[in-house]
Amino acid sequence: MAKQSYKFLDPQTVSRLETLELRAKMVVEGFISGLHKSPFHGFSVEFAERRQYMPGDPIKLVDWKHYAKSDRYYIKQYEEETNLKSYILLDLSASMGYTSELITKRDYAGSLAAALAYLNLKQRDAVGLVTFDSQIRSFIPPASRAGQLNQILAEIQDQEPAGTTNVGSALHLMAERIKRRGLVVVISDMLDEPENIISGLRHFRHNRHEVIVFHIVDPREKDFGFRDEAIFKDMETGEEITTLPWQIKKTYAGAFKEFTDTLALQCRQSRIDYHQIDTSTPFDSALYSFLGKRARLY
Repeated sequence: MAKQSYKFLDPQTVSRLETLELRAKMVVEGFISGLHKSPFHGFSVEFAERRQYMPGDPIKLVDWKHYAKSDRYYIKQYEEETNLKSYILLDLSASMGYTSELITKRDYAGSLAAALAYLNLKQRDAVGLVTFDSQIRSFIPPASRAGQLNQILAEIQDQEPAGTTNVGSALHLMAERIKRRGLVVVISDMLDEPENIISGLRHFRHNRHEVIVFHIVDPREKDFGFRDEAIFKDMETGEEITTLPWQIKKTYAGAFKEFTDTLALQCRQSRIDYHQIDTSTPFDSALYSFLGKRARLY
C-alpha cells in the first residue's frame, strides 16, 4: 500500500482532520487507493453493472466479454446486488469516551461508522444508522438517496458519549424494529454481560439478518499497561477504586481474555463475524472485514 494512502488509514492522522465528512472520505479513498495498488484484487468498491472477481467467486459468473476487452476478471452483477441494506449500530454510552492515548473509543468508532456509511453509499447500497446506550437514541432508516450521508454524519458528529451501557437490551430493541433482512454492523466496546450481548446478537440472526461485530477497545484495556498507583473510575457509575496495577494485572488479563474468548466463541457458533479492534489499529482492517462479509452474502 502506498505511503500516502496508508497515512489516511492511521487513526491518529484521521483524528486530526477537521470534519467527520473529511475523515470518512479520506479513510475510504485511502483504502481504495491501497486496493488499487495492491497485487490482490480481492474487492471492488465501484458497483455498477459488474465488480472485480474475488477468490471464491463462481467461475461461471465471470464476464468473459469484458475480460477480452480489459484483460481483467469481473463478475456480472445482478440487480439485487445493489439492494443490500446495512444498519450501522453505534454505541455512544459513557464508557466509549475513554482513552489512554490520543483517540477515544468514541472517536475511533465514530470515524469507522462514518467510513462504513461512505463506503456503503459509494457501492450504491442503502445504509442507516442507529445510536444507542442502554436505549435507542436515534434511528436513521437505510437509504441510498442524496443527502443520506450528510444526515448520518451529522448524527454521529452531534452526539457525545453519555449514559449507562446495556448492549443486550439495545440490540433486542433494534431487532424488533428492523423488519427487512439486512446486514447489521455493531460497533461497541461491549461492556455488558456476555450472555446479554450474545442474546441480543442472536435475536438478529433469528430474524435472518447477517451480523458483523467490531469490538472497540483501548490498547490499555488489552494489556493493562499501567505502572504507577492509580485511581480507576467507572465512567458510567462514578465508582472509584485505588490500587497498584501490577498487583491485579494477572487477574485482569485473565478476566479480559475469558470475556473476549467467550464473545468470539459464541459469535462463531452463531455464525456472527466478530472482530476485536483497538484504537491504534488502521481503519483498513475493519474495512477489509466488512467487504469480506458483504462479498459472502452474494
